[in-house]
Amino acid sequence: MMANAECLNESATGTQEKIGALLFYSEFDSPDEWKDVIKAELPELDFRVYPDVGDPSDVKYILAWKPYDGFFNEFSNLSLVINLGAGVDALLQRTDLPQVPIARLSDSGMVQLMKSYVLFAVLRYARDIPSFEAAKRAKSWTYIHPRPLHRIKVGVIGLGQLGSSVAAALSALSFDVRGWDAYPKTIEGVKVYGADEFTQFGQDLDICVNMLPLTPQTTGLLGEEFFNNLPSGCHFINASRGAVVDEKSLLAALESGHIAGATLDAFCVEPLPDDHPFWAMENVLITPHLASITVPETAALDVVENIRRINRGEMPKHQISFAKGY
Repeated sequence: MMANAECLNESATGTQEKIGALLFYSEFDSPDEWKDVIKAELPELDFRVYPDVGDPSDVKYILAWKPYDGFFNEFSNLSLVINLGAGVDALLQRTDLPQVPIARLSDSGMVQLMKSYVLFAVLRYARDIPSFEAAKRAKSWTYIHPRPLHRIKVGVIGLGQLGSSVAAALSALSFDVRGWDAYPKTIEGVKVYGADEFTQFGQDLDICVNMLPLTPQTTGLLGEEFFNNLPSGCHFINASRGAVVDEKSLLAALESGHIAGATLDAFCVEPLPDDHPFWAMENVLITPHLASITVPETAALDVVENIRRINRGEMPKHQISFAKGY
């Protein structure tokens, strides 16, 4: 069993070095596709799947999603931890993280899935599809004159990698796109508001899309004041994390009709409890936190690149900033 961990990697200079073992941990993801892609690129890597840890001292890299408390304590020779996803909020409050680089995943497949979800949700409102769905149930031939897309104001809150890609895709479809972020950003075709312009950003939107990461600063940020500041009749889309939104405030805004409708993919409690009021609301579309998922066939190449970087003595791509919370 130890032989795999001692596999040798020929370097460019002809010397040999140990590459060590990677441990995969997730209660939600199958390791098979990850292993196939990673081993095809790094055949000398010892790929282990929890709970088959073997000798913990062999493990140099961990690829994990929401491991249990204390998980990292037994690994004394770690060089890199990779979060098995883009959202890192589950790591921020841990006390057992090792003092090594910690990276998140970033892959083109994840970006494309997120763009497809948000484009669907925005276009559904832009083309009045909920009204036509209601008309169909009532067997009513209802005509609503289409609005030119360039007259529809769409706001994207949070312009990280996913949010920026979403904003650019909406702009490419001719929507009037505005973006807000706590840090300066520039996106072609998008009017970007700065940290102190949050109120101005939301005041004349037709559709608002939340793409913020969950951090101590963003928890509950979208609450009563935020929803009241949006124009009456605005639609809201949450494709990030549930706890960024104060659900009681959103519920009140939906019940009053101030927010005309919502598409919600993330919630404070998941799965959404059977008795949650959102289930019964005709103006709420619910999806089970699937707006974007990690695609192993592309994301695994990101893992390979970071392992190679660590072995060259470089820092990994997409390293987490704990000061910023992502």
